[in-house]
Amino acid sequence: MPTTPARREKDACDLLDADHKAVKKMFKEYEELMESKARPAKQKRLELAAQICKELTVHAQIEEEIFYPAVRAAIKETDLLAEAEVEHQTAKDLIAQIEAATEVNEQYDAKVIVLGEYIDHHVKEERNEMFPKARAAKKLDLVALRDALEARKAELMEPELAPA
Repeated sequence: MPTTPARREKDACDLLDADHKAVKKMFKEYEELMESKARPAKQKRLELAAQICKELTVHAQIEEEIFYPAVRAAIKETDLLAEAEVEHQTAKDLIAQIEAATEVNEQYDAKVIVLGEYIDHHVKEERNEMFPKARAAKKLDLVALRDALEARKAELMEPELAPA
């Protein structure tokens, strides 16, 4: 009987990429809501943008606290990490502007759309450059890292501990 290749266990990169896909779906939903001129659509956009901001804030925090330091210690080329951290800061600035807004208008929508485009760029770099380097690093246990990321994410998603 032929043996099938062993499936790779989901790792930290898979977990982070699942977050990327979930947020991408939310941005797409936001764009669809922008087409609607109905009053409830504005409220739904506010709620969805708040959810996007929370997801991105928690995602960035677990990457900065756990993933990036582990990758930085395991690979030689750390310029990717410095760039990712700068991208995070820029995204956080945009998130703060979105969270501070009191109404949905053209500027608000533009900020959410630009954030989505910015996140797309960041995700492509992680997916195509950082994750392959992390997976190639011999001294990096990405399965254990996944567990640490999951645990920290669960803590941060609890309402009383969520970043303000």
